Amino acid sequence: MIRLELFSRSLLLLMVCAVAACSQPQDATNEAATDTEVQPVVFVLPDDPGDDDGYSPIKTYEPMNIPDDNPITLEGARLGRLLYYDNRLSGDGSRSCYHCHVVDKGLTDGLPQAIGAHNKQLTRSSPTMWNVGYLAELYWDGRANSLEKQARAAWTGGNMGAKNFDSVIAVINSIDAYRTQFQAVYGEDANVTNIPKALATYMRTIISDDTPWDRWQRGDESAVSDGAKRGYNAFTKAQCATCHSGVLLTDQQFHNVGIGMDAEKYDVGRFKVTKLDQNRGAFKTPTLRDIAKSAPYFHNGSVVTLVEAVKLMLAGGIDNEFKDDALQPQDLSEQELADLLEFLGTLSQDSNLGQAPALP
Repeated sequence: MIRLELFSRSLLLLMVCAVAACSQPQDATNEAATDTEVQPVVFVLPDDPGDDDGYSPIKTYEPMNIPDDNPITLEGARLGRLLYYDNRLSGDGSRSCYHCHVVDKGLTDGLPQAIGAHNKQLTRSSPTMWNVGYLAELYWDGRANSLEKQARAAWTGGNMGAKNFDSVIAVINSIDAYRTQFQAVYGEDANVTNIPKALATYMRTIISDDTPWDRWQRGDESAVSDGAKRGYNAFTKAQCATCHSGVLLTDQQFHNVGIGMDAEKYDVGRFKVTKLDQNRGAFKTPTLRDIAKSAPYFHNGSVVTLVEAVKLMLAGGIDNEFKDDALQPQDLSEQELADLLEFLGTLSQDSNLGQAPALP
């Protein structure tokens, strides 16, 4: 079992590294580590939550909104990181949170629609996790207004299938290392409230801010090609930045672009939350970070390739009664389209989330 002292070593002994993951979700979490396999967890927060400016790992953006009852700490993030990769958190022991957010798929699962625990087919695609801690509303329809709520819903709902969460919690509390860490971080054993808190704390450490585009924006002219620079101009010309705006590359708003609206019974999207007709078929603007790796695209995964997705948006989306009026056809030349695609390639995060933690 992982002993507490492995998690409480002095920060002076820790190397700065990114959060860990593996190339395939089933390899990350199928078996707990034995004592002889356990290694000290080399993991630090991407920013100091004690700074006067608050927890702000992306220095060109405002601080994250951290709930008062779940302050971000290194110990909490370490605990959440273990849970994030642990299959035992799911209702059938088949998957971890990471299962749907794989590194080499842009922190998605690469499927048109996610498949949850008990092999349940879900109705929407898995969104990327990059910079999720900065989002004010979670899920494609924005129904969760905090990471804690999103984490609990995904854990106990279709994604992880832990509807009988009492039995899952009993398993977690039967593991001495987990009980010790929950007591150290929350002063109590694992429960239905603090498990989502730990997961949310870890997810706030999943940061993308060092893509080639970021480095170029910080002044490194060699970080991207001339074609990508032209592509950024084409991106601006085509008004893509209206919705994919700022350093997060999303306006965090909800738009109907026509995807899926031709179905006899279409997904109403944001309407289910607001009950406003103008929100029918509207979905949250996804970030473009790691977009080249996160196919297929849109909330239902109905567009297979990035070039198809870009062409659809440049065409003004798909007409329907509720389509966003701001989405209008844009005229780009073939060269501008090629340059735009080259620019989108510079948004890929060269991540070293490459090895899952040894589990207790």
